[in-house]
Amino acid sequence: MTDVGCVLDARSLLGEGPLWDPQARVLYWVDIKRREIHRFDPASGRDEQWSTPQDVGSLAVRAKGGLVVAMKTGFHFFDPRTAKFTPVFDPEHHLPGNRFNDGKPDRQGRFWAGTMDDAEKLPSGGLYRLDTNLACTRAVDGIICSNALCWSPDSRTLYFADSCRHTIWAWDFDADAGEISNRRVFVEVPPSEGDPDGATVDAEGGVWVAHWGGWRVTRYDPDGRVERVVTMPVQKPTCPMFGGPELDVIYVTSASIQLSPDELRRQPKAGGVFAFEPGVKGLPEAYFAG
Repeated sequence: MTDVGCVLDARSLLGEGPLWDPQARVLYWVDIKRREIHRFDPASGRDEQWSTPQDVGSLAVRAKGGLVVAMKTGFHFFDPRTAKFTPVFDPEHHLPGNRFNDGKPDRQGRFWAGTMDDAEKLPSGGLYRLDTNLACTRAVDGIICSNALCWSPDSRTLYFADSCRHTIWAWDFDADAGEISNRRVFVEVPPSEGDPDGATVDAEGGVWVAHWGGWRVTRYDPDGRVERVVTMPVQKPTCPMFGGPELDVIYVTSASIQLSPDELRRQPKAGGVFAFEPGVKGLPEAYFAG
């Protein structure tokens, strides 16, 4: 039995998008529906937060300072010192029902983020690549709810899911060009186990996936087989992320949205940030180079 503890009783509505800054040794995360960016320091327990003008799905640390953030109206730069947002590019201005969701930087310094139909009905979302020169390319079409974005340790495989279809796919990834090809099914998650939400990889190639509604985080081996299931104390874990000075801790964000009063009484830490030691190390997250 893996010991899972709540390290931040945040009571977030829709906690998501955890990203470990390996130099500052802090965990960035967002509360999508409360429109907040958070920066949690596990060493001190301090959790700073900034308000966002709209729903915020994901972010990455910029090598030039500050953050790149994926919000409802596309990509923005954010300076925590001044709390100022600077628009970069809005690829879906013609789709008012969509918003950005899961996103991460690849190891070559590009920022990838997926969109979704906020009503979770129409396949109007996709996956976008923001290059270091700020050019934006749509790489995947036909997605209802983008999630589970991550790369294999050798950067030869990109993983990406549509939570509403209970499916995680894999693509061949050309790291130099940032191009994907050869789409195939990596994992189909049974509805009884919840929806595949956020994901991360470890140094051995294991893919760790949070199951929205499933009370669990699962480690899949590179062939898509279940290697381990970590039971969570909350129904809606949203995304795992390796962190800690040695990258040997998994932090997991969670949500309390749409839980009934009875459900909240049974899981009083819902919306918190959790942590456990998986016995394997992660890989350092890259910075956005644009």
